Amino acid sequence: MTTYHEMPRAELEGIKARLDEEYAAIKAKGLALNMARGKPSSAQLDLSLPLLDILDSKADLHAADGTDCRNYGVVDGLPEAKALMATLLDDTPENVIVFGNSSLSIMYDTVMRCWTFGTGGHAPWCTLPAVKWICPVPGYDRHFGVTEAFGIEMIPVAMNDDGPDMDEVERLAASDASVKGIWCVPKYSNPGGVTYSDEVVRRLASMECAAEDFRIFWDNAYCVHHLFDDAAQQDALLDIGVACQEAGTPDRYFKFASTSKITFPGAGIAAFAASPANVAETKRLMGPQTIGHDKLNQLRHVRFLKDAEGIAAHMRAHAAIIRPKFELVARKLSEGLAGTGIGSWSNPRGGYFVSFDALEGTASRTVTLAKEAGVVMTGAGATWPYKRDPHDSNIRIAPTLPPLEELDEAMDVFVCCVKLAAVEKLLEA
Repeated sequence: MTTYHEMPRAELEGIKARLDEEYAAIKAKGLALNMARGKPSSAQLDLSLPLLDILDSKADLHAADGTDCRNYGVVDGLPEAKALMATLLDDTPENVIVFGNSSLSIMYDTVMRCWTFGTGGHAPWCTLPAVKWICPVPGYDRHFGVTEAFGIEMIPVAMNDDGPDMDEVERLAASDASVKGIWCVPKYSNPGGVTYSDEVVRRLASMECAAEDFRIFWDNAYCVHHLFDDAAQQDALLDIGVACQEAGTPDRYFKFASTSKITFPGAGIAAFAASPANVAETKRLMGPQTIGHDKLNQLRHVRFLKDAEGIAAHMRAHAAIIRPKFELVARKLSEGLAGTGIGSWSNPRGGYFVSFDALEGTASRTVTLAKEAGVVMTGAGATWPYKRDPHDSNIRIAPTLPPLEELDEAMDVFVCCVKLAAVEKLLEA
């Protein structure tokens, strides 16, 4: 197949005329479809409805250690909730703190504590002339929003097929003491679906850091979100805690996870794991902030999910719902764009997103065209710090929320818009 780049101008003009007609017909339909955020579908949320019936006025509302879950106390979480969340965090219960319903809130508060009080006995970051942060790209916009809110300078580093470009990460961390951290989504990364290799994890743990208080923010958001039955074994992730222990940097990491896309977003439980020293520091600093989080919610999650196998079984039911959607996206992109030279995309084995790279300089136009045709997508540039993609290329596709038939229609619109934006750009040259 001849790529769009190789076509003579007259042929491109003919393609544009046909695409203009197709696009006009799409707009005339008055569509209202949404692929903007990685939300579970209604069918996925239905899987967790029994959770709501586990606790009622006749239920035993005491934890295994006798704690009355209706009352104050237990600042670090019920013992059985710590054990449950430890399975998501690849850690032991004593290194886990169970918080409220949002891992993003824990990450924000963790940055805030470092910013206000310092960590590991080092100066509060707010007292320093500059604080910088390594941001693998494409990455998660809400991570970038946290560091931007504190005025932390964000430094983009490219993502490879096995994780961030470690040569560049190591260079930055070793050469500048103002570089204090890195965002990591190590399993089925947002949006590329990358799982970090053992080598990348070990290099993160062992690399030289000019800042003794450099911290890896390890957001294991998609640790159990496999799309395929063999993924849990084939896409195994080396735990950063183990790697740091082996490297002699036991306090370098903070780990985060939640049940947001396992049960109910905004009504799940979230947790943090770290070294004993970091856990002790966190408990001391959060003491004035809270007397304890929602123990009734912790209790019902434990009774519903039970353990690691209970989580795995529940997530297999999730996969059965969303796997056909990812397969549809892959098929539509391949049928519509393979061989054109105007787009490339990830084929994730888990997680919630597909990362799409359009012809350079056309992502914003593609998203605008899609919106005007009735398909809302995540804004172009969102996967870069400050929402500035220097290539104007990356677009995050979020296939999970729409029903399959709506996703089918939305992907037809998207492919048309990718082509139209690319032809417009090539004809400008």
